[in-house]
Amino acid sequence: MPDYLPFDPNPRVPSPLPPVGSCDSQFHVFGPRDQFPVRSGAAYEMPSATWTVARQLHRTLGITRGVIVQATTYGADHAVVLDALANLNPSTGPRTYLGCANAAVLTECDDTYLARLHDAGVRGARFTRAGLGISMSPSEQDKAFARIKELGWYVKLQPEPDGIATQLAAYDNLDVPILLDHMGRADPTKGEADPNLVAILERLRRGNYWVMLSLSEKISREGAPWNDVVPLAQRLIEAASDRCVWGSDWPHPVSVKQPPNEGDLLELLYRFAPDPAVLRKILVDNPTNFFGFEA
Repeated sequence: MPDYLPFDPNPRVPSPLPPVGSCDSQFHVFGPRDQFPVRSGAAYEMPSATWTVARQLHRTLGITRGVIVQATTYGADHAVVLDALANLNPSTGPRTYLGCANAAVLTECDDTYLARLHDAGVRGARFTRAGLGISMSPSEQDKAFARIKELGWYVKLQPEPDGIATQLAAYDNLDVPILLDHMGRADPTKGEADPNLVAILERLRRGNYWVMLSLSEKISREGAPWNDVVPLAQRLIEAASDRCVWGSDWPHPVSVKQPPNEGDLLELLYRFAPDPAVLRKILVDNPTNFFGFEA
């Protein structure tokens, strides 16, 4: 298993704090290997990135809601997500944290297990890029799509490193909400000449496609402070401000460069959306509508 760089252990408080009710729409949690076994062939693990560290991160950032996305590290075994949801949510009242499964669970586990995930607050399934070691045959993918429809979940699609354009056709006939991760990994240097951006903008003209403003540090060709990503994000917001959400992607798995400070990433979002009303949509209203947080 390769060595990747760890997350910044000292997140700073952003200035200003985000709106009340803000949501981190993608982060991952891990745990000790003796408690949460790593699947054979896993591309990475980050046992120090526990739910307790994530909770403190969100308190520092002023974030009160979040979506835990199952890492490929654990495949179809979602014990680490179930544990985090049980500990992060209040014992009574509306959930403040929901989950997103890895799509492998839809072909590898039975209905009882899926019902357990749903009851715990899982509301979607992520189809991950091929390089992380989990893939499906066309028939398995069809089975997964059918189960998503039955459960009332959304589809989450992780782009390949060279972008999402070639992946989208397989999802176009789905009558479910679809969230495109990481701005589809469009190339910020190409503008609308990039086929990835063209493909994303075409999908955003449909009602069921959404986009996550995340992974700026890896999309950028310039590096911090990631100025080249600002026009890309603003183009996506212009296209569908009601269907954009933001995620930290903490703890930034498979990073070969030092991951950014989360305070810097949140302040980068403020540059994407300088209008307070639009920022509130991205951080509060849109996640409420897409993920189904209760009032």
